Amino acid sequence: MLEPQALAAGVLAEVLAGRNLNEVLAELWPRHPDLSPQQRGAVQDLSYGALRYFSRLDFLLQALISRPITHEGVRCLLLAGLYQLNYAKTRPYAVVDRAVEAARALDAPWAAKFVNGVLRNFLRRKQELLQRADDFEPSRFCHPQWWINRVRSAYPKQWMDILNANNGHPPLTLRVNRLRTTPAEYMAQLQAAALEAELLEHGAIRILKPVAVDKLPGFREGLVSVQDAGAQYAAALLDLAPGQRVLDACAAPGGKAAHILETAAVDLVALDKDALRLKQVEENFQRLQLQGRLLAGDAAAPDAWWDGKPFERILADVPCSASGVVRRHPDIKWLRRPEDIAQFAASQSRILASLWRLLAPGGKLLYATCSLFQEENEDIVAAFSATQPNAKRLVLENFDGQLLPDAAHDGFFYALLEKTAAAS
Repeated sequence: MLEPQALAAGVLAEVLAGRNLNEVLAELWPRHPDLSPQQRGAVQDLSYGALRYFSRLDFLLQALISRPITHEGVRCLLLAGLYQLNYAKTRPYAVVDRAVEAARALDAPWAAKFVNGVLRNFLRRKQELLQRADDFEPSRFCHPQWWINRVRSAYPKQWMDILNANNGHPPLTLRVNRLRTTPAEYMAQLQAAALEAELLEHGAIRILKPVAVDKLPGFREGLVSVQDAGAQYAAALLDLAPGQRVLDACAAPGGKAAHILETAAVDLVALDKDALRLKQVEENFQRLQLQGRLLAGDAAAPDAWWDGKPFERILADVPCSASGVVRRHPDIKWLRRPEDIAQFAASQSRILASLWRLLAPGGKLLYATCSLFQEENEDIVAAFSATQPNAKRLVLENFDGQLLPDAAHDGFFYALLEKTAAAS
């Protein structure tokens, strides 16, 4: 059986070649059913950590070698080892020994000696190299330079806080199913289970020391769901009332759709372009004992699935760069390219225009992304509003629509549009 370091190096190689981290890990586990929970946790920690700090680790590696490493397995094994030597609690000699052992399994006779030399050289020069790394922005902030430039331009006062928050571990935040219990009652259950937690705004609950979901009281019975506090804004902003016809237009994996059903007895259609991902929505509904209609279809092409009956509320949680949730998905920083933002924006504009036709006069549409980039957020809404005389943008209470990542929540954007009654 391969060591966690070797497995994580393989994961890292696939992601750096352009694959999604979650997909790579999902394919890895069935191939290694003999991994213990501790070993799986180690692989996941190494994979996430090495990607979270990739540009810093790559800078350090380049400073330690005299010529490029042509063997990707060796390169990624060294990146994983450098992550451990910088951020893990494992003793340095153990990190080096295990990395050397993993290198012996590679199809490169020279790898073990080379890995040993590079990692030991780093330990000798650690302070010097870390100081040099801080002088190079992508290494210091662990983001691509183009990403740093965009965030700095958009948020000149908060840009460093945003980048640093992106490199942290995400909070474990719960949404209480208010059809079954209340935040106060669930806080009492957490206390009885010796789980420290704090109550956030909107009734979200943050677990101070994250645990596996099966350790959460009543999770399997549908008392709570894991959902970021920022994502929990959506249901409240929709201004829901019993009996309304509601569309969640990009519903998978179903967190916001379930929250809508927990908030009001509405007639919900949960739409998603990916029929396979709709199974996740169905599983969420079953666990929470909720009823909603699932529909596979493209939000940008409603003529293929819409029955002609207007919706009184629409949630347009559109596909985006996910630049506000990179601490949960650190691969995003390295998979995204600058040109991707314009492509997302074009798709978002099409979806918004298409869904607007489905909204009843007097109805409300909530445009939402988990992005920090203005091109996907404010620019989309402003351009749409300028061309739609029957679109009235409503003022959101207590914030301007843009949530920045912090200790309480990830980054999200919301804009609430009302279709004036005179609309046809």
